[in-house]
Amino acid sequence: MSDKRRAELEAKRAKLAELRKARADRQKAEAERRTSDSAGPSVVRRDVDDLVNSLIGTAGRAIDSAADSPGSSAPGTPSPGQTGSLPGPSALSLSGRLSRQSDATSDRVSVGTTFVQSTNGATEHVVDRVMTARVMPDLVDIEQELFELPQKERVIYNKEVQTMEVEPAPAVVSEEELRERILREREVADAEREARERQLEEESAQLDKEIEQEIREMTEEEKFSIFSAPEFLDFVEQSTKIVQRALNDNYDYIRDYTVGAENGVDDSEGRRVKCVCAFYDERFGKNRSITDVDWSPKFPELSCASYNKNPAALNEPDGIVAVWNMHLLERPEFVFHSQSDVLSVTFSPFHSNLIFGGTYSGQILLWDTRSKHLPVLKTPLSAAGHTHPVYAIQMVGTQNAHNLITSSTDGTVCSWLVDMLAQPQETLELVHAGHNKTGEVAITSLNFPDNETTTFWVGTEEGNVYQANRYDRAGAKAGLNQYDVYRGHSGPVMGLDFHPPLGQVDFSDLFLTCSVDWTVKLWRAKSLAKPSTAATTVTPIYSFEEADDYVYDVKWHPTHPALFGVVDGSGRFDIWNLNFDTEVSVVSTTVGSGRAINKLQWDRKEGRRAAMGGSDGKLYVYDIGDMALPRESEWNDLQRTIAGVVGGGAPTNGVV
Repeated sequence: MSDKRRAELEAKRAKLAELRKARADRQKAEAERRTSDSAGPSVVRRDVDDLVNSLIGTAGRAIDSAADSPGSSAPGTPSPGQTGSLPGPSALSLSGRLSRQSDATSDRVSVGTTFVQSTNGATEHVVDRVMTARVMPDLVDIEQELFELPQKERVIYNKEVQTMEVEPAPAVVSEEELRERILREREVADAEREARERQLEEESAQLDKEIEQEIREMTEEEKFSIFSAPEFLDFVEQSTKIVQRALNDNYDYIRDYTVGAENGVDDSEGRRVKCVCAFYDERFGKNRSITDVDWSPKFPELSCASYNKNPAALNEPDGIVAVWNMHLLERPEFVFHSQSDVLSVTFSPFHSNLIFGGTYSGQILLWDTRSKHLPVLKTPLSAAGHTHPVYAIQMVGTQNAHNLITSSTDGTVCSWLVDMLAQPQETLELVHAGHNKTGEVAITSLNFPDNETTTFWVGTEEGNVYQANRYDRAGAKAGLNQYDVYRGHSGPVMGLDFHPPLGQVDFSDLFLTCSVDWTVKLWRAKSLAKPSTAATTVTPIYSFEEADDYVYDVKWHPTHPALFGVVDGSGRFDIWNLNFDTEVSVVSTTVGSGRAINKLQWDRKEGRRAAMGGSDGKLYVYDIGDMALPRESEWNDLQRTIAGVVGGGAPTNGVV
């Protein structure tokens, strides 16, 4: 027990010594800093003066002693002040000569001469001079080794040393005395042990008190100031995101690859889809529906979703855009706020940090992931922009010249510069003369063909699809094409998507539409080189009528030419392969709890994953597996399929 206590005390002493040493180091550093600040050139000047005075004083004393010594000059040399004359007109008479001895010992010798008028009128020169020898201090190098020599042991022999000691026989001790002696020794040992224990306790208490004084507990105000600091909050936010990303990694680290291998191949395995994850946060998704989704063009693990208003939360923002990470399931990576419901959202394909959103009030908002929750730019609520809900938004152009195209339900299409949302660069009013009550075209969906920045197609509330131009071009004016009307739907067009131009055959003139009339229709756009000069009705080349509810969105697959996905109001996600079957979808699965799925978006690079936004506020991500990998013959097969559909004989299972 005492050894354990001693070990604890030693640990406390070491800790206390470390704290005191740290405090002493801080005080010493502070004192040195103050000393260096207060010390000025006066100290250095005083040190230099002391050194010079010591040298000059030593030399002066040596000169005086040499001058007073009678042996400082050689025999026959006159003392200072004596004069001698030499015959001749200009003879010099030196009164004094430095001897070798005086030159080596004295530093200053006076030599005097005077001018004397001789009898013949000549002037004899006697010059008084003071000769000063250079001070050469003698420096002597001394080498000295300091060590202690061991003292020689002196052995003394005497009678006592050489005589063997004989101990007397021990006295006989009785048993009672022995027992009493043992009891006394035991009592003394117990008393000493208790004293040591008491001393250790007191010392431990003293050390605890000193350590407590060295380590002071922060007050509640100090804790609150630290916990509420923006730097601390940012650190906690970033650190917890990193930890949660690591914890959400679903990789099986203990998987054994040597067992459980199956040689059999399931033919239906390639046509299965599985739910990868469902993003939902109670704080942001409660009582809200997802209105649009999009994938990041640079980071394949990031996706964003826009949300409408939560009628039960009056203090929360009406609209929200959440950026979700595939490695962070419990909460969004970023959350952006809006004063109105956000109906459409898209990542900028040219700036990975920028996100654009269209709102129910007509405002266009720009958020930056490097900034806070509020938008960094937004359009004004004025007639210069949109004043009706913006359901369609798309970025067109190239890296160096691109525009944001938006459309609202009042038939207005605006073109914006990314860095200037104060007013639109262009404004188009899409009107059609064939409308009975109003000429406005209520736009619900909009899409540009790939590699096209001027001509676009719009879906409307009335069920028709129109082609429009941003500028005047050969044979067509800017605005809505009044002649070509794509008729086929009997309800509002909810989705419109053009075929991506990839592969051996160009199908970029094909586009799909979906509507609340429970159908999906395949169209072929009319050639822009031959515009119509009279009213022309364009009909779809095929209609897919398998749905049992409103069809809310349809999207071509980005890499497979014959594949497209459909989501509807019953919560179903259908995948169609035109080369396999045109009557029935190849895969149909119910997403989530069966609530309506509002939007669908394939990931931009591989197309293996599909993001779907539900009316329950959840963002679902599904993986379609090997169905995303096209064969080389898919383009030729689709060409034969389209030819058979147009000719009236729809092929099945890829056979024409």
